[in-house]
Amino acid sequence: MNLEAVKYVYLLGAGGIGMSALGRYFLRRGIPVAGYDRTSVSFTDQLQKEGMQLVFDDNAELIPTEMLSPEMEGHVLMIFTPAIPKDNFILNSLINKGFKLYKRAEVLGLLSKGHPTLAVAGTHGKTTTSTLVAHILKSASLEPVAFLGGVSVNYGTNYLSGGKDSFLVAEADEYDRSFLQLYPHSSIITSTDADHLDIYGEANALLESFAQFARQTSEDGVLLVKAGLNLPADILENAVTYHTSSEADVMLDDCKLIGDHYHFNIRIGKYVITNLELGLPGLHNVENAIAAAAICFFNGVSEDEIRKALKSFTGVKRRFEYIIRRDDLIYIDDYAHHPEELRACISSVKAIYPNKKITGVFQPHLFSRTRDFYDGFAESLSMLDEVILLDIYPAREQPIEGVSSSALLEKISHNSKRLVTKAELPELLATLKPEVLLTLGAGDIDALVEPIRERLKVMQR
Repeated sequence: MNLEAVKYVYLLGAGGIGMSALGRYFLRRGIPVAGYDRTSVSFTDQLQKEGMQLVFDDNAELIPTEMLSPEMEGHVLMIFTPAIPKDNFILNSLINKGFKLYKRAEVLGLLSKGHPTLAVAGTHGKTTTSTLVAHILKSASLEPVAFLGGVSVNYGTNYLSGGKDSFLVAEADEYDRSFLQLYPHSSIITSTDADHLDIYGEANALLESFAQFARQTSEDGVLLVKAGLNLPADILENAVTYHTSSEADVMLDDCKLIGDHYHFNIRIGKYVITNLELGLPGLHNVENAIAAAAICFFNGVSEDEIRKALKSFTGVKRRFEYIIRRDDLIYIDDYAHHPEELRACISSVKAIYPNKKITGVFQPHLFSRTRDFYDGFAESLSMLDEVILLDIYPAREQPIEGVSSSALLEKISHNSKRLVTKAELPELLATLKPEVLLTLGAGDIDALVEPIRERLKVMQR
């Protein structure tokens, strides 16, 4: 597809975080963008305010007629996300009309060819790390183009518009092998824990995909890999490793927790970047910051610019996001939906608030992921003082017999646990009067954040 010839863009799954970033890119270029999504939410409301023409009824008659006119042939770019069901009426109507539909990753790959691309991959950590890379570059007045997997709190968006020859920052998604569409100048691999086994079948297939992504990084750039990842020897020999505690090429040095923020140095070989403070809490975010700072340093960003950017970084929506911050109540919302993400989030909270009772509400995401990681989820959730489970959010999946939140609840190793409905949750939390509350998950648990906030903000201990 010649992107220079595009005069109209249609998005199937327009409200997806990656899809909407593409839509914002084309809108900024003055190209009309229309699309479909299942549900109207506050995020899609914002996209409509920005100019996207969105519908929420799977009705082929709602496809814009001007897009289907003969004179538009060859000028319409149709983009879809693999999360769209194969029986979607609009999808099948467009296929039957002879339109070629492009995956989101294919279009991102085409766009990345016009820029030196910095890509961040990993089964967890990639959204915060890529957003921080973009923030460092922007703080250094390098004005990157950035396609992010979350909404930056600093900028209120998941897309940053930059110059024609500027860096492009991309979150490189392993789902559906999407990241293999990218051939980055420099890249980061934060983690390779087993995930998306509904796509890959087994963990080794996922590792092979990460190895292929690593080999697609330019020899002129730098490949940053967290030390200890199970990747082939030829990749590790040519990679720059980083870690917070193990021996690595890039290491954390002299780290102190002051209040809820970390102060630290980063050692890059024999060079040390000193007197750093991260504006975002959590030791796992310090690890993300090491990778982000290093890739920017290797690509010409100065020590002073890195120092300024780390301190001013305020994070990503739903990544260790403080909702209520009072002496008597801390409420944090986080997207964690993998056992290792839960472990990292809960460990960070326990380090910041060691003497407080921590209550966690978790909504499992996908029947297949819950089935594949029952024991891992149970082990991570058992770190909480009190566990509240919601039913599994199915997303694109049909139920799997025998897989349920009830079965997960049984595996959690202590007795302060319960399964509740979403409707019951706000009032239950008001009754429990938690000291530290976490809402965790990648489904629609985010829709409960505001009702919980409203119910708890009037609560006095």
